[in-house]
Parts: sequence; structure tokens; C-alpha cells
Amino acid sequence: MRPRPLRLLVTLLLACCLAACADGAAAPVNGSPGVGDPLFPTAGNGGYDVGHYGLDLSYDPPSGRIEATAALTATAREPLASFDLDLSGLTVTSVTVGGRSADFSRKGTELVVTPAQPLPAGRRFETTVVYQGVPGLLTDPDGSQEGWFHTDDGGALALGEPVGSMAWFPGDDHPSDKATYDITVTVPHPMTVVANGELAGTAPRPGGRTAFHWHVAQPMATYLATVAIGDYTVQRSRTASGLPVYTAVDPRSDDPQTAASLARIPEIVDWESSIFGPFPFSSTGAVVAHLGDRQGGYALETQNRPTFPGNEGTPAVPVTTLVHELSHEWFGDWVTPHNWQDIWLNEGFATYTEWLWKDHEGVATEEQSAQAAFADADNWAFAPASPDAKQVFAPAVYGRGALVLHELRRALGDKAFFRMLRAWPAAHPYGNASTQEFTAFCADFTGKNLTPLFATWLYGRARPAHL
Repeated sequence: MRPRPLRLLVTLLLACCLAACADGAAAPVNGSPGVGDPLFPTAGNGGYDVGHYGLDLSYDPPSGRIEATAALTATAREPLASFDLDLSGLTVTSVTVGGRSADFSRKGTELVVTPAQPLPAGRRFETTVVYQGVPGLLTDPDGSQEGWFHTDDGGALALGEPVGSMAWFPGDDHPSDKATYDITVTVPHPMTVVANGELAGTAPRPGGRTAFHWHVAQPMATYLATVAIGDYTVQRSRTASGLPVYTAVDPRSDDPQTAASLARIPEIVDWESSIFGPFPFSSTGAVVAHLGDRQGGYALETQNRPTFPGNEGTPAVPVTTLVHELSHEWFGDWVTPHNWQDIWLNEGFATYTEWLWKDHEGVATEEQSAQAAFADADNWAFAPASPDAKQVFAPAVYGRGALVLHELRRALGDKAFFRMLRAWPAAHPYGNASTQEFTAFCADFTGKNLTPLFATWLYGRARPAHL
């Protein structure tokens, strides 16, 4: 036995630990597999913030398969021995951190990454994930599906609310972590790819394929990212104020009502801008896909241009739905909920915008829309500020959420109320906000005691005797 070297090693290790403690350095930790969202506790990940996603996908229509690389630029918020990425299905073939090979493992929808060396707090790093497979769909607690929809012509449509983006790329899949994006998708000619942001360019690829590169310069939540692959008729125009408008419509989903609605995008955007303030992104528009009768899908306020799934014989885009989704560019995309329990800050505002539009169009007054919502028993199933995971997209989030704004308008008067509608999203540009921040903002902005109003309309369960 030779104990002296062992004692020397222990002494050195102890000295290192004492030196680290003396310097105030924290020991590396394993980043948490979720941010603690009250409705989706495993959504997102702890320990870092993503600043940019570089996504490069090659898509094969006959098989529905992708071969992809995701390069994430992030900053460690604490010393990290390991960290998680959200990814559902698909096969990961390699992971690097800072250009060095990293260990990784899979546990459900968690991709656990262990860098070759721990990451100190404040370190900016790049993680590259190479992966492949056939992206699929996730079923939400309310029974709806999201993720990667395969269309019946070999194309695809990605819809990710609330946690479906992890069906096609690894990331920090929670609205509290917004980032910029570069999305490049390579497809066979003559297919078209539409995504968020601006089309930065196209380039030929071997085998009669084309790469479409889309750049998203303004921060975006993961659930707002989209890719639409297929045969699209693309039209470009501008609003009266000069904002670029880009629409892409699958010819099988085209119909007179949809065409009439899309033609009004410049008018709608300029009207909403007159109420909510300047449009917060570099372009607007819409994508109208074709999912086929076998799939559901849903309209979604994907950043820059909302997405609508359509089928033959069914008008894909009623004008009020387009008004609703475009208003989300302010309420949802520009200022994004802090967590999913705050979803009424998206849907209540967008529903109220529908009421304003109907009033503007002479279809129904705002008061008539409010009375109809008040009479609807579904709007009183729960308080809009406290849905559970099955109720995120239930009527009370929409209609009852809009009633909160109706009552605020009554309490504040039109002048102060419409000033508030502009000031609220502008107070959190490209950021996040919670219900508590909104109620505090309203009180500070107006100097009024609004606690009784919010207690009844936002947090209360019982329907008042009258509106």
C-alpha cells in the first residue's frame, strides 16, 4: 500500500474546491428538463437562453423524411455540466458543443447534452445537432394534434402551438425563450418552401433540388416557427404604408372567399396598425395550405404571416379569422406570454379585435358582441387567467378574455383604453409578459383601482347578474 499519493490527491482536490469557493465560483449543474410552466412543466429547458437557430433541412417527399442540422447559439445562465434540448422522435446522429464532440442521450422528448467541458455561466456557445427521420405529430391534452403535418401531395406543414416545434427541430421549446432564425429547406423542383421572416434567397442543389433560405431578424418564440412545403401560388404586394405582403396559397385550397379575404390583408393590417401602433415585423401575409380531409390542423399566428389549413369545399380563411390571426402579430408575437397559463393575453385580445372589426364593418357593435359572449355559458366554464392544460384553447380563454377588455374599456373610457391598447405591447417589444404584469400595467397606466374588475372578469368563476 502506498497511501501518500492518495492523500496528496485528496489534498489537492480539497484545495481546488476551497479555492473555487473562495472565488465565489459555483459548481456546474445539470440544466433542468423544463422551465416549470404550470401547464406544461417539461416544456423548455433550464440553464441557458437561445439567441439564434440555424436550421438546415433536406426534405424527401416520397418518404416524408428529413435529414437536418440544427445549430443553436445560446448563452449559459448558470454553470452547466449538461443541458437539455426538446426533441420528439427523430434520430440524432451527432452533437457538438463549441465545435467539440459532446455526449448525448435521449429520455422521452428530452435530448440531454453533456459537453466535453462544463460551460461557465455567461459563456456564449454553439450546439450543433445532426438528426434525421420522419417528423410526426404530437397529441395535446385537449386531443388536438400539432407538429409536422404531411400533406397528401407529398408536402408538409409545421404547426407548433403549444409544444409542436420539437417535432421537427431541437430547441428550448417554450414561449419564454425567443430567438432569431435562419431556416433553409431543400426540396425537389418545382416545390416551394415558405417559412417565417424574409426569403433571403434560393439556390440550386444537385438532383434537381432547390434550397430556400428564410431569415427571421426579429426574435420569435418556437411555437410560432413554421415551414410550408408544397405547390403554392405566391403573390407579393404592399400595404398603403409600404409594408411588404407575401401570400402563398395551395391552389386546391383556393376559393372565392379566401381570395377575397387575402386581398384585404393590406387594409386589415393598416386598420390594426391605426389602433395598436406600427406593425412590429418586416413583412406580413398568409399561408393557406392543404392538409386533406384526414387531418385537422388549425389556423395559427405564425410570425410574419399566419397559417391556415384548408380542404376542398371549405373556405379556408374567413375575413374575421384573418383579422384575428393578424392581430396576434402584436398580441402574441410581439409581446408573447410568459407561460401558457397567460394565453388569454393572446386570444382574448385577438377575439376583441374581431369585435372591433365587426363594429368597423357595421356587422355588429362591440356591445352586441360582448352581450353575445356574456350569454354564452361556455365562456363561464373557468376563469380565463387559470386554464388547465386541456383548456388552453377553450372558449373561455377567447370570449371571456375579450370580455375583460370590454369591461376595461367601460372603466377607462375610450381615450384611455385605446391608448392602453397601443402602450401595452410597446412596453414589451419582442419580449414576454404575464397576466400579473398586465394587471399591474393597467393600474399604473391609468392610476385607477382595477382590482374589483379583474377579480370578477379575469379571475372569478361566477357569472355576474348582468353585463
